[in-house]
Amino acid sequence: MPPIILMNAPEVAHVPVVECGEPLVDLRELSLLDVDARQADPDGAYALVRETVALRLARAARLLPDGLRLLVTEGYRPLALQARYFDEYAAELRRANPDWPDDHLRAQTSRSLAPPEIGPHVAGAAVDLTLCTTDGHELDLGTPVDASPEASGGACYTDAPDISAAARRNRRVLSAALTTVGLVNYPTEWWHWSYGDRYWALLTGAPAAAYGPV
Repeated sequence: MPPIILMNAPEVAHVPVVECGEPLVDLRELSLLDVDARQADPDGAYALVRETVALRLARAARLLPDGLRLLVTEGYRPLALQARYFDEYAAELRRANPDWPDDHLRAQTSRSLAPPEIGPHVAGAAVDLTLCTTDGHELDLGTPVDASPEASGGACYTDAPDISAAARRNRRVLSAALTTVGLVNYPTEWWHWSYGDRYWALLTGAPAAAYGPV
């Protein structure tokens, strides 16, 4: 696999943000895709993304082969929730690896969870999603959504070699649709795609991110 820029990398943090003020919109109002409730919160934040992200997802949905749909599991994630997830995963890794230096611990945590101040989900810029059939059957993409590197043996990495041929084909279908409409993938998580955030700006060469923390 090619080298991966993690979310905690200085070059990500150094990307400026020129907040455009675009509103969050509810993906549950789009008939072209499905929203799964596995990450649902009482306020419905999980189903929200920035307006342009939603429009691009709708375009991506139209590019899928007949019989397939995008299945979104999470969009916007409030800052406090991102911080809690990050701290809990860091604590889990610390218990398993008590000798890791703090900077290494932060880097390893960032494989699966962005530092709260950087997080694309916190900006309403990211979605976690997979593929399903029109009758709701979720396709095999090699691991469950949100699988950690530890639990999946690294199969959560987008270009992981040790997945089935069917899972590889399904990842390519998902990637083709989303990259065509301008989203970028976080390579440690095949399901995580974003637009307009710092990570997107770095990978696409944009001069600034359009979305900061909501």
